[in-house]
Amino acid sequence: MTGCSASAPQATGSAELSFTDTAKVQQQLTAGTLTSEALVQHYLDAIAANNRDGYEIRAIIEVNPDALALARQMDEERRRGVIRGPLHGLPVVLKANIATADSLATTAGASVMQGFITAKDATLVTQLRQSGAIILGKANLSEWANFRGENSISGWSGIGGQTRNPHLLTHNPCGSSSGSGAAVAADFTLLAVGTETDGSIMCPASVNGVVGVKPTRGAVSGYGIIPIAAAQDIAGPMTRSVYGAALLLDTMATAEARSRYGVSLSNAAQQAVETEKVIVVRAFDDQFSGVKNMVDDVVRTLKSQGFEVVEVAQWELPDALYAAEFEVLLYEFKRDLNAWLAEFGAPAATMQAVIDYNKANAERELALFGQEYFEQANAIDLAEAAESYHQALTEGRRLAEAHLNQYLKGKGASAILLPSYGPAWPTPPAEGGSFSFGTSTAAAVSGYPSITVPLGMQEGQQGSLPLGLSLVGLPWSEPQLFSLAAMLEAKIGGFTAPEFLVGEQ
Repeated sequence: MTGCSASAPQATGSAELSFTDTAKVQQQLTAGTLTSEALVQHYLDAIAANNRDGYEIRAIIEVNPDALALARQMDEERRRGVIRGPLHGLPVVLKANIATADSLATTAGASVMQGFITAKDATLVTQLRQSGAIILGKANLSEWANFRGENSISGWSGIGGQTRNPHLLTHNPCGSSSGSGAAVAADFTLLAVGTETDGSIMCPASVNGVVGVKPTRGAVSGYGIIPIAAAQDIAGPMTRSVYGAALLLDTMATAEARSRYGVSLSNAAQQAVETEKVIVVRAFDDQFSGVKNMVDDVVRTLKSQGFEVVEVAQWELPDALYAAEFEVLLYEFKRDLNAWLAEFGAPAATMQAVIDYNKANAERELALFGQEYFEQANAIDLAEAAESYHQALTEGRRLAEAHLNQYLKGKGASAILLPSYGPAWPTPPAEGGSFSFGTSTAAAVSGYPSITVPLGMQEGQQGSLPLGLSLVGLPWSEPQLFSLAAMLEAKIGGFTAPEFLVGEQ
């Protein structure tokens, strides 16, 4: 691809609300200078405008037809002095694998699930509603959370089509929470929820230039989310600011998490960070100039704030860790997905039914890539494979924890800071430009928390692409990570609004 880029017509909405901040919205709602109805209408207008002109981001699969009515209800309650919680009247987009007991379908993007309405909310959805959040719609995703088959195209689903990166529309939004990340970046919502098994929040947050959080294992209930594997699946916030992410996680956190944290995460994000020892990984400096520049800025900032910075040049995980992870994911995928489909009464009652549907509609469903992971998982005899699975689960976690603990415990560091992912690549992958690197696996398998913050840009012929920095800590260290992330966001500069560049192929 060569040549200059042009800007696509940008989504329209209320100018004063464009790319607004969560803290600002809270202040305006409290002061009475903004209504939830106006805020929701802004995002509905932005989504509708983007669905015209041929420049669709395709981040949103479905808009909640009751969103405006819910906003009016929240406004009326506010006028009466009834505030349900810190998210009262704030719109949230959910990844389409999260169950909602309303008119929105829960599909994981798969055509076999099209139109499926669940009878009950996921636990996190109940928590959001109780806090006054307005479910604005469902976000597109990599079909079945990117665990259908080999050579998948991130951001594509049979229902939603191909999500596009709002910074450069020819480029990929990464997945599987592609729609959640792109929707926040494109200003289709104030807040979004994604889910991660390994990289599915961290990667789309990084390449779309937003904040993403993969919480500590057990910090958010997984009940009601269409699963890959309980050992690693977890939902988390995707927002334009560290404060917004902290506020959202405060609401979704389990009772155990709130007890472990001991403080409000949104308060932690607004408090001065304590100077500590941190590890900064420089293993990817030579891959992209933007990565090196971002890490240089981070090191300078940390030192200027009194941090002890230990720079390390290597970040290689053992092959045995990846092998153990894959064995666990396949085993739990069969076990957990079959259980979810049966409990929720899905139109495809089993994994085998999904496989059969895709084969019967192969010209449409399997044209771009296959369903090898479904077939491999479905072939597993859960009883026969149980011992090997438990060994893999134990060994994978041991290796992941050992890798992180050599820094967090061995060197007494409060956090490991490292580039999250390389910049976005063309969709479909083109020669000389494809996925480069990612660093989510150790935290994903160990269950340790990680936050990615947009702190850099990679310049290119067609425009600038965002880069994220990950902060990884010991279990339940989210308050400290949020404080550190907020400081870096303030000192270096966080979210940058996309230009909706069209690019050339």
